[in-house]
Amino acid sequence: MENIGVPGKYGLENYGIKNPGRVYWNPVPSVLVNEAIVRGEGVLSPDGALMVDTGKYTGRSPNDRFVVDNGTEEEKQIDWGKVNVKISPEKFDKLYNKMLGYVQGRDLFVSDLAVGADPDHRLSVRAITEFAWSNLFVSNMFLRPALEDRIEQVPEFTVICVPGLLGDKEDGLNSEAFILVNFAKKIVLIGGSRYGGEMKKSIFSVMNFILPLKGIMTMHCSANVDKVNGDTALFFGLSGTGKTTLSSDPNRLLIGDDEHGWSENGTFNFEGGCYAKMIRLSQEHEPLIWDAVHRFGAILENVDYDPSTRAIDFDSDRLTENTRGSYPIHFIDGIVENGQGAHPNNIFMLTADASGVLPPISKLDKNQAMYYFMSGYTSKLAGTERGITEPQPNFSACFGSPFLPLHPSVYADLLGKKIAEFDANVWLLNTGWSGGPYGVGSRFSLPYTRAFVTAALDGTLSKAEFVKEPFFGLSIPTSCPGVPAELLNPRNTWADKAAYDEAAKKLAASFEQNFKKYADKTAKEIVEAGPKA
Repeated sequence: MENIGVPGKYGLENYGIKNPGRVYWNPVPSVLVNEAIVRGEGVLSPDGALMVDTGKYTGRSPNDRFVVDNGTEEEKQIDWGKVNVKISPEKFDKLYNKMLGYVQGRDLFVSDLAVGADPDHRLSVRAITEFAWSNLFVSNMFLRPALEDRIEQVPEFTVICVPGLLGDKEDGLNSEAFILVNFAKKIVLIGGSRYGGEMKKSIFSVMNFILPLKGIMTMHCSANVDKVNGDTALFFGLSGTGKTTLSSDPNRLLIGDDEHGWSENGTFNFEGGCYAKMIRLSQEHEPLIWDAVHRFGAILENVDYDPSTRAIDFDSDRLTENTRGSYPIHFIDGIVENGQGAHPNNIFMLTADASGVLPPISKLDKNQAMYYFMSGYTSKLAGTERGITEPQPNFSACFGSPFLPLHPSVYADLLGKKIAEFDANVWLLNTGWSGGPYGVGSRFSLPYTRAFVTAALDGTLSKAEFVKEPFFGLSIPTSCPGVPAELLNPRNTWADKAAYDEAAKKLAASFEQNFKKYADKTAKEIVEAGPKA
């Protein structure tokens, strides 16, 4: 074994790893980019970003994710089922031993990082990766302690990512890919898939297990603050609904684009980077993200380009609709340096409604806020997961069901307490379709959506007159600066009003059906705050 860089004092022998090839310890981006190119893992864009192709796994593979059931007291609190699928310790050990054999003689890249900008709630994380670009990805996405601190750091959780190691059904898996979370051994083992998001979301799941048991709210949201008064805003939403785009606002400072906590100290980013969707990226409408991915150190994942000139085609979905860009958060101009903000004044729940039924923005009372948070409605967008080629209705509890080890009621109760304690305004923001369903209507333009957010943040929208729509009981403003008034009530945008009514009834019924699984653990007033079919 040859060490490149200064080895961490917590050596690889602690994992049972023996006789690897070269081990690159806490390599800087230039080393990782060079190694990735030399090894054929990617190529440079004209502006210096590393462009990689992750093969057939271009999104998360939820059917290949398992949680090890070690039978501990702590694990009895896990919400076992479709999301948290059990796998035995014996099957984990079998795959782990395969990994130990696989890495012998292979070069490895090791980075000691952290998640959680609040020092009181930080988790030290080590990433051991087979590919150089994978290590650059986690170095972009997680917090990067000073080098001297990394060398001394004892990891509280470790991600081992070896995409070249394939599983099979004999291993108790569903495919060649596997993502195994072992809370007792504090290890995430990933094989078969090169998609970078598996590493990021696995550690998010870890935080979603550890912190709520300590009374800390964990959230699948982006966050930013006002440059002058420090007002904090949260943007909940699933992938593709606009969390990254809307929080990257030239007039505000970015805390983070995807994963946050809400503690006694306020809000704080889990990460040190951003993972933005690249499909149809526009310099005009998303200048901060555009600039961030046009520089050395950024990663463009499955983004199409001309092989002769390497000119990037952000509009192409040849490889996937789920094209991605990864970059350190400091690539964005205007960030909160310490990754922390105050308790939020405004909370936006984003949904990309493909039915064209929900209003572009509506104000929620506390009970409605809890209802729509637990529902987590959006349309699952093409490419976010393998096999999804067009939008589909989707309910994802707390806007992040795939990442929740505990029952959704745990997170909902925490959010409800926070909203009540700090009197936060809550808005339901539809970034989806208007004038008809997907394929008939058109998607709301980004400038209009930004106008809604601006009016909510500066207090203008709260002073507007509101009307109740009949199917969902939502409070719709009758005016908003910069937006035509006829767009505010979705029924007015449909040529066929009877068709709108039928679509609204159908969606309301879907909400009712979905919420039945929560009714026995939810207060009556929250259940009654939902739509009426």
